[in-house]
Amino acid sequence: MLHLHARAADGSPSCDREVFGDLVAAVRRRVPDAIIVTTTSGRRAPEVEQRAASLTLQGEQKPDMASLTLSSLNFSSEASVSAPSTVMRLAAIMKEHGIRPELEVFDLGMVNFAKVLIDKGLIEPPFYFNILLGNPASAQASLLHLGTLVADLPPQSVWSVAGIGRHQALANALGVVVGHGVRTGLEDNLWLDSERTLLATNLQLVERIAAQAAALGRPLASSSQVRSRLGLAPRP
Repeated sequence: MLHLHARAADGSPSCDREVFGDLVAAVRRRVPDAIIVTTTSGRRAPEVEQRAASLTLQGEQKPDMASLTLSSLNFSSEASVSAPSTVMRLAAIMKEHGIRPELEVFDLGMVNFAKVLIDKGLIEPPFYFNILLGNPASAQASLLHLGTLVADLPPQSVWSVAGIGRHQALANALGVVVGHGVRTGLEDNLWLDSERTLLATNLQLVERIAAQAAALGRPLASSSQVRSRLGLAPRP
């Protein structure tokens, strides 16, 4: 599963539909069976139309899934605003276009809002949750916080664990031990070590997870297995 953010030619974050389409198509050509997730983040694009730009793509440009952050929250130096009406509208657009949401949860209230979406018929099982731990203003990278969130997930949920900044390694390890999956990568953390002396690459962060899983005897799922578990159509 690949979670994609797009950038303009000058390197700045982009919500442009054409840029996203080119990006998704290029990834599909390299790894045709990968599960592609595009972002609908509100950190730099507050308007629904901007955030939903990738959701109307078709053919080889169409993503399998899209991120859906379930509430507003504060990061260390900025806020990400997701009003209830915005979250519901994005969920509705995803449902209309056959794109399964990747439900991003930072705290317990977000789990509850997922249940609001379920009650309104905006999301359907199986539900895929990314639980993000270690952000200063939300749940922390501890077994207590993770267990509390997991215990409140709705039935038919599949969940992965992610960590923000220096908490990534610990949160990912919890995911390897007790979770259904792990989210890792440079979006959440730039460093390979907790002392912040070695800049990481996405490859290094993924290889670390693969090694931990192998050491614990937890085999990695294939793309087709993940598609089946999340109710995604197989690739032609």
